[in-house]
Amino acid sequence: MTTNNEPPIMQVIDLSHKYNMHWAVKDINLEVRQNGIYGLLGANGAGKSTTMNIMCGVLNQSHGQVLIRGIDMATQSVEAKRHIGFLPQQPPLLPELTVEEYLIHTANLRLMSSEKIPAAVDNVLNKCNISHFRKRLLKNLSGGYQQRVGIAQAIIHEPDFVVLDEPTNGLDPNQILDVRHLIREIAQERTVVLSTHILQEVQALCDHIWMIHEGRMVFSGSMEEFDNQVAPNSVVVGMISPPSVDYLQALPHVVDVEPIGNVRFRIRSTNTQELIQQLVASSVKEKWNLIEIFSEKSSLETVFAEMTKKKRKA
Repeated sequence: MTTNNEPPIMQVIDLSHKYNMHWAVKDINLEVRQNGIYGLLGANGAGKSTTMNIMCGVLNQSHGQVLIRGIDMATQSVEAKRHIGFLPQQPPLLPELTVEEYLIHTANLRLMSSEKIPAAVDNVLNKCNISHFRKRLLKNLSGGYQQRVGIAQAIIHEPDFVVLDEPTNGLDPNQILDVRHLIREIAQERTVVLSTHILQEVQALCDHIWMIHEGRMVFSGSMEEFDNQVAPNSVVVGMISPPSVDYLQALPHVVDVEPIGNVRFRIRSTNTQELIQQLVASSVKEKWNLIEIFSEKSSLETVFAEMTKKKRKA
């Protein structure tokens, strides 16, 4: 964590970028002063990748500034990049190298001193739980372990600021849980910016949310503030002796009832809290034998739509 006398870990000031005649991002302002996981969200084409590439010095902006620990990315890019680790959506792997050879190569690219590299390689191999694959060719690793190697190369030089673009893309459920656990561990020591389009990922990992729509910032706030922006619009309920769909459909505030099995239903409602109270009371009275009930968050696409609708009205 920084003190009041230290510069922010990362600062984006009035950032804008144009491709030909089209502004990909316009007047973006961000600031990070403490470690944690920051979610950068947006639909395809919203400007996420452009913003991330500029943050990491991959792309030069049209206007504005990016400061990493107070160092200007545009004028002191080599020094600024010493503080940054970056995992693009497709890990930049060299498939004919072993895991160890590749990590030594990436450490050299980060201009690490040769005497520090062996210990740094051992450290990230252990941290990412891939020590047993150090002599394995990258092309012979599964997708989940390739992703771990991609994260290892992003943190080998112990940066303050780590940017991960869709880090669980294409992984199976067990691999996703493993990578999420690794990201949480990394965030204990440094700042992580995570780009994703998966709402569950956001809810599971992020402390703070930035949302970009059509190149402009439409939301910046805590995870709690983000959750409060769009109320849940459906309730999932399970009952051993459920009533008919027509009965549920006739309840107040109900918009639609979707059976999701023999005893479970997803009920869309205009007032989920009142619906839950009514379902619990009716279950006791009618002996439906309620076994589960919970409100369901809107999809990320719905959140985007609601956020942008509110922004247009503001």
